[in-house]
Amino acid sequence: MKFSKEVLVTGFALFSMFFGAGNLILPPFLGKNAADSWFLVTLGFFITAVVIPILGILAHAKLQGTMYDFGKKVSPNFSLLYCLIVYAISIALPAPRTASVTHEMAIQPYFSISSLITSSIYFVIVFIFVMNRSKILNLIGKFLTPLIILILLSIIFIGVFAAPETMNATGFKIPFVDGLLEGYQTFDAIGAVVVGGVLVISMNFKKDVSFEIKKDHIIKAGIIAGLGLLIIYAGLIYNGALFSSTFSQDANRTQVLTSLSTQTLGNIGTAFLSILVALACFTTAVGIITGTADYFKGLFGNSQKVYSITAVIGCILGIVIGQLDVHDIIVIALPALMFIYPITIVLILLNVISEKFATPIVFKMVVLVTFIFSIPDFLQFIINKEYLTGVINTIPLAQHHLGWVLPAIITFIITNLIKNKELV
Repeated sequence: MKFSKEVLVTGFALFSMFFGAGNLILPPFLGKNAADSWFLVTLGFFITAVVIPILGILAHAKLQGTMYDFGKKVSPNFSLLYCLIVYAISIALPAPRTASVTHEMAIQPYFSISSLITSSIYFVIVFIFVMNRSKILNLIGKFLTPLIILILLSIIFIGVFAAPETMNATGFKIPFVDGLLEGYQTFDAIGAVVVGGVLVISMNFKKDVSFEIKKDHIIKAGIIAGLGLLIIYAGLIYNGALFSSTFSQDANRTQVLTSLSTQTLGNIGTAFLSILVALACFTTAVGIITGTADYFKGLFGNSQKVYSITAVIGCILGIVIGQLDVHDIIVIALPALMFIYPITIVLILLNVISEKFATPIVFKMVVLVTFIFSIPDFLQFIINKEYLTGVINTIPLAQHHLGWVLPAIITFIITNLIKNKELV
């Protein structure tokens, strides 16, 4: 398999798109808790944090459209509602989390400043950049990702040879499932649906290039991005497992990453990583709020007023939610992710397979069933689980928050069988 210069550039662009600074705090913490079961956790995490997002890009390459096109086969109204929910979640959770990560990694260890002050200053600056659409961010972004990758590879390499001889026993009952669900917290599947179309459409293909060549280009680029993410994620999970005995029992996600970098790179390396992560978080926040504001601006006839109002709302939410601990934001995000992620995964998979097996009726039935059977998963984080015991015990995999999986697969198969039988 040959990789041209254009494919390599596209692959690195995809990698940068998914490689969010906030995601860095997830793998080491996962490794800490997985310990000697780190490999199974990595497999689960890889599926939801890498494979599904990359498939989302391939779906966009096939559709050559926007996020709206993902749900259009269900119905235009569903697609509109889906877009609104996804953008609302984006500015309410991953954007504020960037401020929280910045505070815990770059501010709190060195300054006695409250998280409210940090999030306030942070999102005031974000608002200024969103309103001015500064090109400085793109310039910074080109240097940030390579530097962060260099530091992370150094942590991984040094960690492998400098780790303690003892590794803790796993704290997970079913490591694979825990890795799978932690991958939700990357928001990468949602990221693929939100910005994947923009990335695919903006690629500089020649006018006479066929659809198959474009698709081949995207597939190869996806392989490059996927391998890069796997190396970083697996390396950080493995290092978290190797150093599991050195972390405090109640250490949170940012503390684990900071401790890991200190043990491998020293205080200077940790300080440098903290600054880079803070800058990368900032560019992510600006990108999320700008993208959301753009969407609502287009929804209301390219109104600049709507753009400004959306930016203000996004930044206010960022200040209020961003002052919380990263752990608290992750807990708050769980119900929303349990609601929107199954539908997003199903839409990605249906859009990436052959249209012969993904007709409008298949879309409608599978999405409907996925929604219905994901309700118990969602409600488990809202109400007392005791009220749902009967339902959870009845639905296969529901006790693992994956009650939608088998019903969705069965519905897909049955709907296709009935459809094909009618055509005979």
